Amino acid sequence: MAISADNHTPDATGERYAHVIVIGAGLSGIAAAVKLSRGGITDFLLLEKADRVGGTWRENTYPGCAVDIPSPIYSFSFNPNPGWSRNFVGQPELLSYIEDTVDKFHLAPALRFGTELLEAVWSEERRRWLLETSRGRFAAQHVIFASGLLHEPVIPSLPGLDGFPGEMFHSARWNHDVDLTGKRVAVIGTGCSAIQLVPEIQPLVHRLYVFQRTAAWVMPRLDFRVPRAVQRLFRSVPVTQRLFRGICDGFLKALALVVRRASVARLLTPVGKRILKRQVPDPELRARLTPDFTIGCKRLLLSNTYLPALTRPNVQLVPHALAGADGRELIAANGERVEADVIIFGSGFELRHPPIAERIRGRDGRLLSEAWTTSSPEAYRATTLPAIPNGYLLLGPNIVMYNSLLALAETQLDYIVDAIRTARDRGIDALEIRPEPFRSFNDEVQRGLASTVYNNGGCTSVYLDEKGKNFVTWPWSTKRLRNDLARFDIENYATTLAER
Repeated sequence: MAISADNHTPDATGERYAHVIVIGAGLSGIAAAVKLSRGGITDFLLLEKADRVGGTWRENTYPGCAVDIPSPIYSFSFNPNPGWSRNFVGQPELLSYIEDTVDKFHLAPALRFGTELLEAVWSEERRRWLLETSRGRFAAQHVIFASGLLHEPVIPSLPGLDGFPGEMFHSARWNHDVDLTGKRVAVIGTGCSAIQLVPEIQPLVHRLYVFQRTAAWVMPRLDFRVPRAVQRLFRSVPVTQRLFRGICDGFLKALALVVRRASVARLLTPVGKRILKRQVPDPELRARLTPDFTIGCKRLLLSNTYLPALTRPNVQLVPHALAGADGRELIAANGERVEADVIIFGSGFELRHPPIAERIRGRDGRLLSEAWTTSSPEAYRATTLPAIPNGYLLLGPNIVMYNSLLALAETQLDYIVDAIRTARDRGIDALEIRPEPFRSFNDEVQRGLASTVYNNGGCTSVYLDEKGKNFVTWPWSTKRLRNDLARFDIENYATTLAER
């Protein structure tokens, strides 16, 4: 279906209007555009601050960057790719797939590159969103905020770092001008990015120091090259690819079911320890790498090469957080010192204070970040909020589980598209979740999380905010999420009819 170009030129005041505006052209933003178009909503724009689509898969170019969810699932449901080269593809191949999707679904007319959202303000008078951007003002009836979870890199503020004479950068902002060959390199953090880049740079560097605040459970990554014959089979008999995707999805659902309950997840501890013993023969190093919390309390890390890389002669595990720097000397929390030429931060992303919340001002005039400061980040079914009419968050609070984030976003989008179509068909100017169902849902979420491994696994994770409240994970099954979002429940929303 063709995308409408009507009303996308500035009016006399310089304002440009679209019925729906999507913020961000990463995976979830591209999915939003396709879902809108296929749902018969063609008057929309995608605003992207960069000069290229891709989101986190455009930004992250570190060595070894790849998906940690099987490729058949980490792909658009409406655009299955029979040509994946591996079960866990690398960043370049995934970015190419995203760009191919834009071409295949003819999304270019809707894209506005170099257009960064500065502030989104709901106008009660006009019953529209007014968007101030780096390229002027836009207005929209509905706004889908698809800025992503893995967006704002975190670099800790530590004493002496400003005086470090070598190179420093975050894994998500990899400096390709820095040659690591023969250098003393420190990697700070042992999360999803670090376990991918450490094995890649280990053979290059003279000395590699890995600062580990907390040991993490590492499980094998079931990766393999997909033979050309299998790719041809997927192309010629699509049902075989759907079957393989179903198998991968079933495995993830089973994993989520097992690790969700802390009492069940503890049964996996012997398995994790056996894998660790097989890959790390040295008992002293193995002890430092053995977590003291239940599997699943933090996100499982998948790698076949990370643990073996730590056993190499030029690698030293520093089993403490980085506390500061004194010239080239890096100081660990226990006082241990090492000298480095380069610091690479694998310290994750800002989840507790998402930058997009500082740019959304609702009907009551408050920034979303202000509302989330007084009460932890919350949303109704991870999607809508009181005082934010016609505004929709993709991958909002309490939606993460052991599944593809893209699949979760697509589930939300079915709900969002239904909401926008319902408003259009019924002559509704504004939809806003009512306080009662909002409160009831979020209270139920917290009750559901009480017995999960995320809350009771014995760890302190990014799932918990400063108040100790879990604002990230979904306590139930994927099926429950899909059922909750299968139909737009207008009865739980306050509505304002269009004036005639």
